[in-house]
Amino acid sequence: VQLQASGGGTVKAGGSLRLACAAAGRTFDFGTMGWFRHAPGKEREFVAAIDRTGESAYSSKSVKGRFTISGDLAKSTVYLQMNALKPEDTAVYVCAAARAAFIPAVLRSSSSYDYWGQGTLVTVSS
Repeated sequence: VQLQASGGGTVKAGGSLRLACAAAGRTFDFGTMGWFRHAPGKEREFVAAIDRTGESAYSSKSVKGRFTISGDLAKSTVYLQMNALKPEDTAVYVCAAARAAFIPAVLRSSSSYDYWGQGTLVTVSS
């Protein structure tokens, strides 16, 4: 399985970016796909996750109302629309996939994920 994230860049506070994660390989057993972020000097943080059908989604409190996760699972692609970006959103954003079913309480933990892609850097300037 390969996960390829794209769409990162530099924007001013209040701006928007759309990240994409394309999966290839053994994707038919994915139960969930999600996004995490890793800022300098901080621990990896859960951002959002979506189930295989694309109908159920869950996001962290820190991004709720600003970020939206969506998925085109027929194309094995997941998106993260990020609006009203803040400097504290600056981080490397990484996509991940889990064979586990979509259970929000479980999916907040990075240990629940089986596959990880490389990151894409998002920088938000003030």
